[in-house]
Amino acid sequence: MRKFKLLMQFLHGSGRTYIFAIVSVLLMTVFSAMSPLIIKMTIDSVIGDKPVDMPFGLNILIERIGGIEFIRSNLWVIFAAIVTITLLQGAFMFVKGKLSAVAAQASSKRMRERLYDHLLRLPFNYHVKAQTGDIIQRCTSDIETVQNFVERQSVDAIQIIFQVIIVLSIMIPISLKYTMIAIILIPIVFVITIRFFINMMKIFLKTDEAEGIMSAALQENLTGVRVVKAFGAQKFEIEKFDEKNDNYRKLCLKIVRLMADFWAGTDLICMLQHALVLIVGTYWATRDIISIGTIIAFSIYTGMMVWPLRGLGQMMGFMGQAFVSLGRITEILDSSPEDYQKGLDDIPIHGQIVFDDVYFEYEKGKPVLDGISFKIDKGSTVAILGATGSGKSSLVHLLLRLYDYQKGHITIDGTELLDISREWIRKNIGIVLQEPFLFSRTIIENIRIGEDLKDDKSVYEAARIASVHDSIEEFEYGYKTIVGERGVTLSGGQRQRIAIARTVAKDVPILIFDDSLSAVDTETDSQIRQALRERSKETTTIIISHRITTLAEADKILVIDKGRIAEEGSHEELVSRDGIYKRIWEIQSSLGEDIA
Repeated sequence: MRKFKLLMQFLHGSGRTYIFAIVSVLLMTVFSAMSPLIIKMTIDSVIGDKPVDMPFGLNILIERIGGIEFIRSNLWVIFAAIVTITLLQGAFMFVKGKLSAVAAQASSKRMRERLYDHLLRLPFNYHVKAQTGDIIQRCTSDIETVQNFVERQSVDAIQIIFQVIIVLSIMIPISLKYTMIAIILIPIVFVITIRFFINMMKIFLKTDEAEGIMSAALQENLTGVRVVKAFGAQKFEIEKFDEKNDNYRKLCLKIVRLMADFWAGTDLICMLQHALVLIVGTYWATRDIISIGTIIAFSIYTGMMVWPLRGLGQMMGFMGQAFVSLGRITEILDSSPEDYQKGLDDIPIHGQIVFDDVYFEYEKGKPVLDGISFKIDKGSTVAILGATGSGKSSLVHLLLRLYDYQKGHITIDGTELLDISREWIRKNIGIVLQEPFLFSRTIIENIRIGEDLKDDKSVYEAARIASVHDSIEEFEYGYKTIVGERGVTLSGGQRQRIAIARTVAKDVPILIFDDSLSAVDTETDSQIRQALRERSKETTTIIISHRITTLAEADKILVIDKGRIAEEGSHEELVSRDGIYKRIWEIQSSLGEDIA
């Protein structure tokens, strides 16, 4: 029942169109079931001399047009009836196909939009754990599977149900005994179909998951192709992909074998059913129990029931695939979105930040920040130094509310951070990450992203502060230059500086550089920091770096070790003490002297 509710959710907004498609299916089926009756009447009563015996009061209709003698004298009536029925059947078939396609396409568009919107609202932790390739498959391949089912297989399945009901309602009044012969093997086909459906669902779930794993591997390697080539790891990565591809192929072959067994078995049963109808019908006709017209009509009606019912197995297989895909789509939609707007907004943020005994952990019992406390004054520049895994980036995650701390307090200008909405805090904090991400768009669009910067001068000013304006102007198309996917057509330093320009363009009260100056040389590093100071002395700046020359000019330096503040002070104060900072300073100074 839950699966059908999911299907109804998928069709939400297109229900009326889909219902009209079903009505067209019903009318098309009714008209298709009338042709064998006309053939029966023609053979038995027009060519032969048997009295007219038509169900549903059709005898009265024949009498009103002049009776069987009129039809014998005007054979064009039969021709006209068959042509009219065929045209109406074709017209409703066209309407059915068009309406079901419109409903399916509109539904899949809405579902893709809903999925994309939901994905962007999911918490950061969800995206950290999820495989990008698998998510892409759910948003494309799985939605396409459901779309195809709604557009074709579901409508065809409904048509089969209508067809069986209508055909049986015609056959039973003509001859109940012959009807029982005509359907005697159908229960066997139905049982085989149900088993096929159950087995298909199990295998397709594994196949869909295997395809997701393969897609994730493909996406990962195409994204990191430079690393693969740089380390000569093509052979290793190809073998890894081939292993996943081979597993996917084996599961696909299982589906093929299952379908082959199903088709072969049901083909045999359906042909036996046809043979039984003809053999019994011939015997009864020689005994004058039934007419030749009845044999022909029942032979056609048997085909209209048996072969579609056999095809229903494949449709149920597609239904199984669609329900598996719906389940995978729903897994995303069932994930709780981030509460983006709950909390205070439109409160003034100037940039005073206080961490008071803050405790944070990703995994229970494994603290990343363990009772950390410090204060950052408004408009000051604070530098953070620490080993990998010491908790530097976690501080940034907490400030942006990508994660929430378990204990302690973080206040922004005296307001508890957890009381401020995520939307508002992220609007007021600009961050440049260590690994900048650029979209496959023009440089100016990358700098403007997320901001309504209609004035190009604001973009140019941000680029000058990031010391990248002159480099951009040297490109053939300047700011209109399209960067490759993830900015691969630019150097590491250029990507980093464009990312800095993008953040600076926001003009926010708090700026964070998360080891983002590592890709630029020392001179450019100094120019960027000097330009930032000149631009606004009111901006609170947090710089995370391993480079002492980057940290040295900060108003305060925090040294983090194992989730705690190990040292705190200015550059002069820290180099005068024996500690982590002094040791790193001495090492970097000696390396600088050696290089010189």
